[in-house]
Amino acid sequence: MWEGFFATVDPQPIWLSLKLAVITTVILLIIATPIAWWLTWSNRNTKSIVTAIATLPLVLPPSVLGFYLLLLLGANGPIGELGKQFGFASFAFTFEGLVIASVIYSFPFALQPIQNAFESMGKKPMEAAATLGASPLDRFFTIALPMARPGILTAAVLGFAHTIGEFGVVLMIGGNIPGETKVLSVAIYDHVEAIEYDQAHALSLLMIGFSFVVLFLLYFLNTKASQNSSFKAS
Repeated sequence: MWEGFFATVDPQPIWLSLKLAVITTVILLIIATPIAWWLTWSNRNTKSIVTAIATLPLVLPPSVLGFYLLLLLGANGPIGELGKQFGFASFAFTFEGLVIASVIYSFPFALQPIQNAFESMGKKPMEAAATLGASPLDRFFTIALPMARPGILTAAVLGFAHTIGEFGVVLMIGGNIPGETKVLSVAIYDHVEAIEYDQAHALSLLMIGFSFVVLFLLYFLNTKASQNSSFKAS
């Protein structure tokens, strides 16, 4: 029964969504980690402005964010003009455009857990390492990052899951091009619009199952990390 049910599923949107989520998550961690570190320890007046801009996607409707990203990434937008220098006619309605939009849209979900992890460790470990002669860069990689591992892991899981579940922004930026921008959420919308409920059910059940696994792993790994930290502290 279930084999026939899921046999109707087109795997292409699934693999495209996974590819988008993996690339987006890697970029998010690379960008969010140093920004979170700077926001944690910076006392500059610009800190509040940077924080507000970074978390803006949390409160903006996806259609609003998608509309302005479309203007930015389009052929006549500033990012689109920059893309022309590298051989892109336009970032809009391309997989590369989806990556840029996904990074911006999911950025707060990566930034906040990492920043919270940096803030929770306090200044004492870094000060102790400094008294032993460790350089700022050495302290960051050998002290800060290992201690912030639970937050970084949470950021990776949330960024990945949020990218998989995107709809409004990816539809505005990528449209619905099979094999290029037709991700899982857009495929579900297509099936519902075409009254193809069996396919919509199959993809939706896969999404529900994936979401459950992601949340379970998130709580399980965070619990393990907390237990390990308590064990080391004792």
